Amino acid sequence: MHDWPWQSAGVVPSPELVAAWLVLGVLPAERVPGWAAHWLAAGYDGEALAELAGLHGDDPREVRDLLDAALAECGLATTQPSASAARHERAAAMIAFTAIARLQVDGLASERWVVDKVIEITEPYNPEWITSLPLGGLFILADEWGAGWGRTKDQLCAAVRQACLEQVRAAGC
Repeated sequence: MHDWPWQSAGVVPSPELVAAWLVLGVLPAERVPGWAAHWLAAGYDGEALAELAGLHGDDPREVRDLLDAALAECGLATTQPSASAARHERAAAMIAFTAIARLQVDGLASERWVVDKVIEITEPYNPEWITSLPLGGLFILADEWGAGWGRTKDQLCAAVRQACLEQVRAAGC
């Protein structure tokens, strides 16, 4: 999740989205301290959050050691009992996919970028509890898009736009 379109606009991801990225294993840890500083300025508070905001970010382990506690201070839990791990991952994917879909619907992300982010989240296992979400099914477009067989680029773009609309609707937005 290193190349989100909103970076150039200076938009900071929410603690909820960062927690989802953490659960999904796609968190750009080096950026978290800067976001934590913004969260403090936005009114979140806590000792772990303040300590996280003070980190340089060049040691991902150091960031991850504080992140669960800092997110808890923002009202979020990132760990769940193993019995509900699939549900927890699905909920995290719903949050991440909805953020991706909103960027595309708002004209801030290309259709190909959307597919690349879906692949980043679903690979290497493509779990059904994630790929069954409206955006999750787009992982199958990677080969078709890159190899030049199957649907035209316009048809692939239309499929991505439709999936984004469905994702946003499914999230109740």
